[in-house]
Amino acid sequence: MSVWKVVLADDEAPARKLLREYLSGIAGLEIIAECRNGVEAVSIINVLRPDLVFLDVQMPGKTGFDVLPELEHLPKIIFSTAYDQYALQAFEVAAVDYLLKPYSKARLEQAVQKAMGTSQQTAIQQLSDYLPQPLYPERILVEQGNKLVTLAVTDIIWIEADGDYTRIHTAAQSYLSNKGISELERRLHPQQFQRVHRSALIALAAIKEVYREPSGPQILLNNDVLVKVSRSYVDAIRKLMY
Repeated sequence: MSVWKVVLADDEAPARKLLREYLSGIAGLEIIAECRNGVEAVSIINVLRPDLVFLDVQMPGKTGFDVLPELEHLPKIIFSTAYDQYALQAFEVAAVDYLLKPYSKARLEQAVQKAMGTSQQTAIQQLSDYLPQPLYPERILVEQGNKLVTLAVTDIIWIEADGDYTRIHTAAQSYLSNKGISELERRLHPQQFQRVHRSALIALAAIKEVYREPSGPQILLNNDVLVKVSRSYVDAIRKLMY
């Protein structure tokens, strides 16, 4: 039987201690970390990727509900709180269960059994459906000499890695950004931009032609720049072909 990784997120030490005691008698669970506030919870959950999180609602820094939209990894969530007014909101965000403090060991075991009986895919999909979709900018600020100017995202043809920086190319000119290419990829709409090389991110609307070459595809952009598609990104380009 696989062991479930568990994270406890509660700002009260006695509450975490009680959770540890109750969970110690349940086979198949391993507590891998404890968090004292919402900021720690976001960081630890994203890094350690637990299967199950006991999440307090009212914590310093971020509430339990504030934590959810910042999670890159979505585990099963059991909320625990001393306030019953959050119960409806907890189930609206597809939490597996809601423990109202003080709760008994039997009640906690019931919540764990419910969590372990729910498919991970279903729980993740339910939580993912709740989380707000990321907002992608229509305009960005870029450096031009000693000032910042606004640039329409639709004017971007491609983005090129330049060491730790990137160059943003438009038809009119290029701009140097102090952000890495991977960060810009995350910030731009994935339906508008496609990474084709570890050093190149292109605007799909700027594709003029695609050439099949023995060494791999090459993309001709609207500004007549030819960008090579590396082997690891060939499948992404094939998905665009109809």
